[in-house]
Amino acid sequence: MLESSISWRGDGKYFATLSESCNSPPSSHKRLKVWERDSGAAHATSDLKAFIGCVLDWMPSGAKIAAVYDRKKDNQCPLLVLFERNGLERSSFSIDDRVDATVVMLKWNCDSGLLVTVVRCENYDSLRIWYCSNNHWYLKQEIRYPSQEGLKFMWHPTKPLQLICWTLSGRSTTYNFCWSTAVTENSTAFVVEGSRIHVTPLCISLLPPPMYLFSIKFSCAVRDVAVHFKSTRNLLAVCLSNGCLCILELPQIDAWEELEGKEYGAEACLSETLFGSLLHLIWLDSHTLLSVSLYHGQNGLSGYHLEEIELVCSEDHAPSLMTCSGWHARTIHGIPLQRPVISVASDPAKQSSAVIQFDGGKMFKYTSKSCVQGGAMKRCDFNFLSSCLWMSLVPIGGFSSESLPFGLDDMGRLQVSGKVLCNNCSSFSFYSNRGDQVITHLIFSTKQDLLFIVDTSDILHGDVESKYDNFTHTGNKKRDEENRKYINLWERGAKIVGVLHGDEAAVLLQTTRGNLECIYPRKLVLASILSALAEQRFRDALYMVRRHRIDFNVIMDHCGWQTFVQYAPEFVNQVNNLNHLTEFICAIKKENVTERLYKNYIALPCTNEAKDEGARELKGFDPDNKVSSVLLAIRTAIQGQLPESPVRELCILTTLARSDPPALEEALERIKVIREIELSGSDDPRRISFPSAEEALKHLLWLSDSEAVFEAALGLYDLNLAAMVALNSQKDPKEFLPFLQELQRMPAVLMHYTIDLKLKRYENALKHIASAGDAHYVDFMNLIKKYPQLFPLGLQLTTDPNKRIQVLEAWGDHLNDLKSFEHAATMYLCCSNLEKALKAYRSSGSWSGVLAVAGLLKLGKDETVQLAHELCEELQALGKPGEAAKIAFEYCADVKAGVGLLITAREWEDALRISFLHRREDLISEIRNASLECGGSLISEYEEGLEKVGKYLTRYLAVRQRRLLLAAKLQSDERSMANLDDDTASEASSNFSGMSAYTRGTRTGSTASVISSTAGSKARESRRQRNRGKIRPGSPGEEMALAEHLKGMSLTNGAMRELQSLLICLVMLGEQEMARKLQRTGENFQLSQIAAVKLAEDTISTVVVDEREQTLERYFHKARVELQNSEALSWRCKVFVSP
Repeated sequence: MLESSISWRGDGKYFATLSESCNSPPSSHKRLKVWERDSGAAHATSDLKAFIGCVLDWMPSGAKIAAVYDRKKDNQCPLLVLFERNGLERSSFSIDDRVDATVVMLKWNCDSGLLVTVVRCENYDSLRIWYCSNNHWYLKQEIRYPSQEGLKFMWHPTKPLQLICWTLSGRSTTYNFCWSTAVTENSTAFVVEGSRIHVTPLCISLLPPPMYLFSIKFSCAVRDVAVHFKSTRNLLAVCLSNGCLCILELPQIDAWEELEGKEYGAEACLSETLFGSLLHLIWLDSHTLLSVSLYHGQNGLSGYHLEEIELVCSEDHAPSLMTCSGWHARTIHGIPLQRPVISVASDPAKQSSAVIQFDGGKMFKYTSKSCVQGGAMKRCDFNFLSSCLWMSLVPIGGFSSESLPFGLDDMGRLQVSGKVLCNNCSSFSFYSNRGDQVITHLIFSTKQDLLFIVDTSDILHGDVESKYDNFTHTGNKKRDEENRKYINLWERGAKIVGVLHGDEAAVLLQTTRGNLECIYPRKLVLASILSALAEQRFRDALYMVRRHRIDFNVIMDHCGWQTFVQYAPEFVNQVNNLNHLTEFICAIKKENVTERLYKNYIALPCTNEAKDEGARELKGFDPDNKVSSVLLAIRTAIQGQLPESPVRELCILTTLARSDPPALEEALERIKVIREIELSGSDDPRRISFPSAEEALKHLLWLSDSEAVFEAALGLYDLNLAAMVALNSQKDPKEFLPFLQELQRMPAVLMHYTIDLKLKRYENALKHIASAGDAHYVDFMNLIKKYPQLFPLGLQLTTDPNKRIQVLEAWGDHLNDLKSFEHAATMYLCCSNLEKALKAYRSSGSWSGVLAVAGLLKLGKDETVQLAHELCEELQALGKPGEAAKIAFEYCADVKAGVGLLITAREWEDALRISFLHRREDLISEIRNASLECGGSLISEYEEGLEKVGKYLTRYLAVRQRRLLLAAKLQSDERSMANLDDDTASEASSNFSGMSAYTRGTRTGSTASVISSTAGSKARESRRQRNRGKIRPGSPGEEMALAEHLKGMSLTNGAMRELQSLLICLVMLGEQEMARKLQRTGENFQLSQIAAVKLAEDTISTVVVDEREQTLERYFHKARVELQNSEALSWRCKVFVSP
């Protein structure tokens, strides 16, 4: 009889069998065969192997087929083997058990991630769950059943972490597993592999599993682990599958290098009573454990119990050794539980207390029996919305002494104190940049492979949703680049396994294939840097900035560079590394990087106000110049605190070269001193404290522009130093040597003058040429004429009266050329050049100045009258008839001409007053006729303006209505486009761009291109300038142009004064009817214009135009009432005001 088993692939296309050979005796070797379902033909066949029974299962994903080899002939335990579809063996691993053990069942879970086997031993059946990571198989869980119970099991068909077991005795158990990451606060990782725990300090070395630093061996498989790494004790509690409890005390991490590669054996604790199956094991303190125990009749107990276990060690612990034995355990308190416990977490804010979560998210707090009123559970003030398999309580500091509860359920909802923070979370952890381990940041990854870092302050203040866009990807690339709050995880499915706290500021990720990756998020790095700066740990902050390539300016800008200047001595003292200081100095720049470069990472800027009183004591401190002031403070600190050395001198030269502007002259002065020490002889003890002059100069030239350094050397008037600079900057001697030789042959004063001219230091050049004597007076005058800004200094340097007159006259000529005639006339008056002063006043149009200078020249009466007539004609041509009238009255005694000019200037009252003064009836009649003619023309203008106001307003309202209708249509179209994808929406928006409410053309496709050039842009801009005041019907700017035109039609202050003067004149001449008509027409025009402007302003900010309420008539009457006694209508005569 042939015995065989069948296992189908997940898609049903193939199936595998284990069958004996027809020609071989029973229980001999078998073959694994793969068959095709459709044809029934054999697809592949393996070699003959000693397979155990009919144990066979094909992975649902179809990648592997699991079977078991019998190796009793080799005196070894069974081997679990994985085959490919082609029948070839792919990998294998040992079950690590006794030789007589046998595998009776195996089964993959629904997502092919876990493999469960039933191993039959002498007294029990072992249910073992295996997991593969990084090409290594781990035994992650072992559950033992008595052999006589006949264990059976099955995986849930849709839930990959739910295993259902039952026995022949009728006991059915459902196990809901979850992945738990055992990484301590000091980043020590514990990996369970069967009866071993592999220990790796990730803060020392990032060793991915299956590699490790050392391991701990137990008597049987590990079921649960609890870690207590606090204060000075490192404790490890391990629950085994046989019900034993093991306690270990590890040495301090500093001594772990001696443990590398070793394996330690752990002994079980001694106990007076038997423990049940321990679950949810945690430490309450260094000598107390809390766990949930499951009893099946042991000790007369059954069901779940919350137990507090006290631990005592009979051996003395050596700090550098591991204590693996001598532990005694006893249960000191127990509470029966009526509901399943989901998770248990210790409370870091309360000593010897923990929070227990029951099914449904109900939370209870337990306090150790050793505390006052301890040993009991009480309901917490907060609950989760659902059962959270992963739960943590973290200290948040501040005014609250309570811990903040975080929970993650199997649906991916991350909850905080009963509120959902994120709906698609996959893993989370916490980071602290403080020494007291108060949590400052929450770090979590989402199912979309995004990593978010959230400040706990934002969670407490409820600012999370607004700041982080509900932890979703917006899809707007431009917005994401500007305000991105997340990190894209490059490995799909990577999860957070831990963090490195403090200055390390790292997040540890484990990929789906098992590798470990360490990333340094910019936000955490900046937080750790700012924390170090707040604690004035400048050396640590600079180390982090250099390590993570952060902009050095964050050290100065986090609390203001004025504050940093005060701490510059402490900064230099802590860093104490001139190379690092030089690197820092070269990176200083003007901008504040916390406001631009890191604005999305630094949540709260430093609130300390910069107090620069101490900084102002520095000589040369400039409160408006960040670069120079900071470099000055650092330079002062270096000179005062660090010993003299060549590197120190180069660092000082760097601060001078990087100043803004560069202090090259001061740097060259220091190099000049070094050169003088070299020239003085070799016995000078200071020589060893400085670099060579050539080395220092090359360093300066490397930091600065060589031409600027050469000019600075010339500015010191040291030709030898200038030649040295030119040679070291690789200048061609033909370029600089003749010039330097020519300077050397000059007298000192002329050499200084020539150098100052070359360097454009004109003030110094003027001083030097002035001190050269009268022989160079011509050069003196030519210099101030060429550079007019030197006139004040030239006048100050000139003491000879005749030469001062020449300087003043030259200054006046310059001002006259600039057409600053009045100032030129003043200069000419100072040097007593009255003819030029008269011409300057006449050019400026100042007739009073001209006539005053004419008096100084003592011109005759006829000449003065002639000059007055000429001025009168010139002022008329310039459009100043009122001033011309004054000259006609005062100097020409021509009343008729003066009155005519006043009439032209529309100064009606003055014209009438002068006519009455001289009793000239003919002039009065002329004024009457002119005023009536002017009144009539104004009435016509106001009537025409009133008509234009109505016309423009009507057009404006029509245009406004059309725009509002089109805007409503576009808005409805945008709503229909909201459901399109990004590319379609982008294309559609491109089609609409450039179209306005007045666009009459149509676009023929989204791919239409627009060719623009610089010349075309300038031409369009010039056309816009010319047409700015025009109203083009149908143009996009017609609406605003109409509104602006209505505003421009208002009466000016000058027009209102002229109108008031004309009304008074008409009344004096007895023309009341004309005056009344003129005032009524002008008032109607002004009120209509004001009403139209008000109506336009009201409608431009609304989306609906009310045709009944928003009319010109209503606004006209409203304006008449409101402006009756206003300043705008103060020009009216009360006698003509209508009721």
